Amino acid sequence: MKKTGILLVGHGSKKEYNKNLITKTAEIIAEKNPNYLVRYGFMEFNEPTIRESLDMFKKDDIDSIAVVPLFLARGVHIDEDIPGILGLASGQKRGLFPLADKEVPLVYADPIGPNPLLADLMMENAKVALDQI
Repeated sequence: MKKTGILLVGHGSKKEYNKNLITKTAEIIAEKNPNYLVRYGFMEFNEPTIRESLDMFKKDDIDSIAVVPLFLARGVHIDEDIPGILGLASGQKRGLFPLADKEVPLVYADPIGPNPLLADLMMENAKVALDQI
């Protein structure tokens, strides 16, 4: 059965807990969405890199790939660096990814941005902190 590939992209860090945030989030996504093939990759400092993770999809029977940055806001990585790694021009959101015998659609998602779910998470964290007073 063909699946959609999801590549969760993190910045990467010399701090292990930052890498763990990406890997654990990818695990949660995969567990909740078994019809997707979920991988993760990093801009710098950690492995696998974005390119290495993309190349892993070449051996899979997938019909498309969504690249999803776990970044809050736009910046040079979101607007230039990651699209460049994906083979997309700045501002471009769609392209084709070559597999062994064909090309599949690749789409590049936006960063999280101002989202009500993010606001809810921040309030949850504030309440937990306030409960410790």
